[in-house]
Amino acid sequence: MTIDPAHTALLVLDCQPAVLAALPEEGDREALLGRVAGAAAEVRAAGGTVVQVRVGFTEADWAAVPDANKSFAPLARHRAVHHEDPAAAVHERLAPRDGDILVRKTRYGGLSTTDLDAQLRERGITTLVVAGLSTGGAVLSTVLDAADRDYRLFVLSDGVADPDEEVHEVLLQRVLPSRADVVGTAELRSLLGGG
Repeated sequence: MTIDPAHTALLVLDCQPAVLAALPEEGDREALLGRVAGAAAEVRAAGGTVVQVRVGFTEADWAAVPDANKSFAPLARHRAVHHEDPAAAVHERLAPRDGDILVRKTRYGGLSTTDLDAQLRERGITTLVVAGLSTGGAVLSTVLDAADRDYRLFVLSDGVADPDEEVHEVLLQRVLPSRADVVGTAELRSLLGGG
């Protein structure tokens, strides 16, 4: 099994200080950032695309969230994760580089409230490698949506995390494999043809 880097994008989801803070251990956050940064370097070196997807809200975005939305209504009420807040920026260890794609979303999935699908298709991207936070939120939503859009999908098992370890394990072992190949970051180089 190999991946054609020219048609591949690494999606880095919600690696922002505001979201990383939900992980209980600082050491876990740092280790995750290191693995995701390594994966991004591998994808760039092979000629693939890195996509940074971050969550952030404007006043209009908060106003558009209905009270019925269990996840996002509380954020809107508290005016949390403003798109210009430094805590909503992509973590400095993963700062976008020239040639990367950067999109801002207002729901869990990386595709649903952005033009990311169109940008990927313009670049001929057919394979997505998913990393970031959280396994039960952005990762799950993005994988389900991308599968419905017929992308070939990989999830980096040690490049995703969730504050709830049990949810994380169930999703990686029982849910996500029906839509994506679940692989470790160490396997990424060989999948990209780097041996």
